[in-house]
Amino acid sequence: MTQPGTNAASGFAALAGHFVLQPGQSAAIVGTRPIAAAGLLSQLLKGQHFAGAQARLGHVFTLCAHAHQRACALAFATARATQDIAPLPLALLRWETARDHLRSIALEWPQRLGEPSLQTAAMEWLRTCPLPMTGTPQPSVPAVWASLAALRDWLAEDACFPAQCLARWHAKGKDLVVPLRAFHVLSDDAATQQWRLRQLGQAIASDPGFTQHPQWLGACAESGPWTRLRHAHQPTSALPASAWTRLEARWQELQDIAAAPRLPDDATHDPLLSSGALNLGAGQAIAWCEMARGLLLHWVQLDSLGAVAQYRVLAPTEWNFHPQGALALALAARAPQDVAAAQTLAAAFDPCVACNVATPPITEPSHA
Repeated sequence: MTQPGTNAASGFAALAGHFVLQPGQSAAIVGTRPIAAAGLLSQLLKGQHFAGAQARLGHVFTLCAHAHQRACALAFATARATQDIAPLPLALLRWETARDHLRSIALEWPQRLGEPSLQTAAMEWLRTCPLPMTGTPQPSVPAVWASLAALRDWLAEDACFPAQCLARWHAKGKDLVVPLRAFHVLSDDAATQQWRLRQLGQAIASDPGFTQHPQWLGACAESGPWTRLRHAHQPTSALPASAWTRLEARWQELQDIAAAPRLPDDATHDPLLSSGALNLGAGQAIAWCEMARGLLLHWVQLDSLGAVAQYRVLAPTEWNFHPQGALALALAARAPQDVAAAQTLAAAFDPCVACNVATPPITEPSHA
């Protein structure tokens, strides 16, 4: 196994995996992420204490690394019942989530629309963005709030690029109806939430393959900005029902983050993006963090020295790209040559790894 260091990036990149979408086929989604396979992540993190485990998770999950590192801190602190480990301030979760949404909109949407010419417009749009898109030193909390306020003003002044993308996608995605199968494990009722998390923790602990092909209450589910805890009480009619409305939900959340009032400096709960952890027994905990792509879950079992004995991660991609999930069923219902629909559906469910569409070759009719 490649160790963190000079060759870490290339070594960990091999764990990313990819998906192939096959519209019109019964096996409409093929592929997995090796890092979600049974035991692989535990092998990588086994024997690591908090600092080492958090660093390695940042190397493995380069997209949304901040959310994985937050979940790691919450899981370790809860499993060890210590206050010596604290996640970064909640303000940074909002800031990083906004950056993830911006990257997806500007860098991925043009590619998935199949219109490379839009990339120039995307780069021009980002040129004046008040949030830096590349690696940058961690900002102070006051600087975060200032930049989010600037983001609010900037989005109000210039939303032409995402509006253009959403307008083009509307014709492609409005009729791609996908019945909502929301993954609601979080709840405003503490007892209900604890029961659900314990059930989920037990499933993760007892079945090493659960994190690769998860189910919730015996069925597949989906996770995204539209399945947030804050949306749990919305009427079904107000929730996304098509590929386009799922895409629009990502843009809406970016605006919500920019417009939301700042949190108190000592806040431990964010009504916009929930995160936390629950102790499941001696040295065991499950942690959660709502991030750009949906709900992230980390489960850890520590040994008697406080190091990792087992570690498993359940990310939104494994829910959304489940071979029997809502996306797979929608793809299977399309014509085998419908590449545009497959690309639009994939964009709506937003994989965190490479994803391409395969179609069967067109055969010429025989002239006997």
